[in-house]
Amino acid sequence: MKVVVSSTGKDLDSQIDPRFGRCAYFIVVDTDTMAYEALDNANLALGGGAGIQSAQLVASKGAKVAITGNCGPNAVRTLAAAGVEVIVGQSGSVRRAVEDFKTGRLKTTTEPNVADHYGMGGGGQRGTASSSVGTGMGRGGGMGGGMGCRRTTGQGMGRGGGMGASGSVSQDQEVASLKDQIRELQAQVEGLQSRIKDSDKT
Repeated sequence: MKVVVSSTGKDLDSQIDPRFGRCAYFIVVDTDTMAYEALDNANLALGGGAGIQSAQLVASKGAKVAITGNCGPNAVRTLAAAGVEVIVGQSGSVRRAVEDFKTGRLKTTTEPNVADHYGMGGGGQRGTASSSVGTGMGRGGGMGGGMGCRRTTGQGMGRGGGMGASGSVSQDQEVASLKDQIRELQAQVEGLQSRIKDSDKT
C-alpha cells in the first residue's frame, strides 16, 4: 500500500510538516518495502486552493492514506472524494509515522482538525475560540511587513488578544496553542531551509 506523509525534508528521517496543503514536501512510501519517493510541493506558495491542489497531487500518486499534522476541510473533502483516508495530529519523523501506521496505532478520520486557510495563518485549531483569533489577527496582521512576519505576529497577537477579549480561552489552552505555533513555525523554517539547500546543490 502507498501512504503519503507531509514532510519538511526529502527522506524518511525528515520531520512531519504540520501543514498538509502547504507542506514543503510529500513523501510517498510503499508500506510493504519502505521504498519512497519525495515530491516537491509546488502548492506551498499558492494564494488559495493549496489544500485542494495538494490533495489532488497525493491522489494522483495512488496513495490510499495521507498522514499529516493538520488538514483543513477542503483538503479532507478532496481526499475523501478520491478514496484517500486521512490521519491528522501527527508529528515526529516520517519513518515513525509510517511504522505506527503499519502496526495499527494510527486512526483515520473524516473530519478536518483546522479551519480553511490554516497554513496561511488564517485559521485556528478546533477547540480555540475562533472569534478571539479573528479579533487579534486584525491587530497582528497590520504589524507585519512581509507575509512571514505578518503570519507570525498575527497568530501570536490573535490568541493573546482573544483571551483578554472573550475570556473563553484558558491560560493552559493559550500556552498549548503558542507551543503548537512554535512547532509549526520551526517546521516551516526547516522546510524552507531544506529547499534552499536543495536549490544550492543544483
